[in-house]
Amino acid sequence: MERPIFGAVLGHALVVVSDAHLGATPPSVEESFLAFLDEVPVLGDSLLVNGDLFDFWFSYSRVIPRRGFRVAAALAALAKRLPVLMVGGNHDRWGGDFWQRDAGVQFHPHRLDFAIGERRVAAIHGDGLTEPSLGASLFHRLINHPVTAGVYRAIHPEIGLWLVDRLAPHLGDHTANEVLRRDASIRQRAWAAGLMAAEPDLGLLIMGHTHQAQMGEPYPGRRHVNPGAWLDNGRYAVVTDNGCELRQFTPAVPLPPPPASLR
Repeated sequence: MERPIFGAVLGHALVVVSDAHLGATPPSVEESFLAFLDEVPVLGDSLLVNGDLFDFWFSYSRVIPRRGFRVAAALAALAKRLPVLMVGGNHDRWGGDFWQRDAGVQFHPHRLDFAIGERRVAAIHGDGLTEPSLGASLFHRLINHPVTAGVYRAIHPEIGLWLVDRLAPHLGDHTANEVLRRDASIRQRAWAAGLMAAEPDLGLLIMGHTHQAQMGEPYPGRRHVNPGAWLDNGRYAVVTDNGCELRQFTPAVPLPPPPASLR
C-alpha cells in the first residue's frame, strides 16, 4: 500500500473521529457533530476524520450530495483555521479531488502518513483487512474496484443515491452483537501489531471501522488506537506526541440511540 505523506508536521494534539455514518443516523447526530466541529479548536490543534463520516459519499464532477452539504461546508470552514485530514472508509472512499480542491481538507481514500510532534503516525480506516468471511472480502474488493466507481459515476445521481440507500447495509458489518464486535476488535488489534512490526518507525496507528473503542501498546512507546464510533454517543479521541485519550462528546441535547443496524 502506498504511503502518502501529509506535507507538514501537525501540532501536538490531534482530534480523531470516525464512523459517524451521517445520513443514516437521526438528524440530532448531525447537529451534535456540527457542534463538535465548533469545539475542535478548543480540543486540539488539528482534526482527523478516519473514515465513514457519511453513510455514503461520492465525489461527482458537478454535484454535491445534499445530505452531506452542511457538514462538508463546516469542514471547509474549519480547514481554514487548522489542518483537517480525512481518510476514506468503506462508505465514503470516493472523495476524488473534492475534499482537497474545494474544501481544503487533506484526503486519501486508503491511508495517510504524517507526524505529530516527533512521532510518525499512520491513519487507516480498517475495512477489508480482517474481514471474517471470504464473501465479505470479495464484496470489499468489488466496491473498491475502479471499474465499479466508473460505472457508478455514469448513473444519474438521483438513481445512484437511491441504489446506495438499498445497498448501504451491505457495505460493512454494523452488527449490534457485542461478541462479534469484540472479535472484530481482537482481529484488528492483531493486524495493527503486525503492521507496526513491519514498520518499526511507526509510532502510532489510528484505525476505525469496528465501532469498538480501544487502545493498545503492542511495542513499548508505540500505540494503536481506535476512537470508536461517533454515532455511539459521540465517541472520539485526542492523541498527542506522547499519549492518547478516549473521550465522549456531550452535546446540549442528549442523542437518541443509533439504529440497531448501525451499532
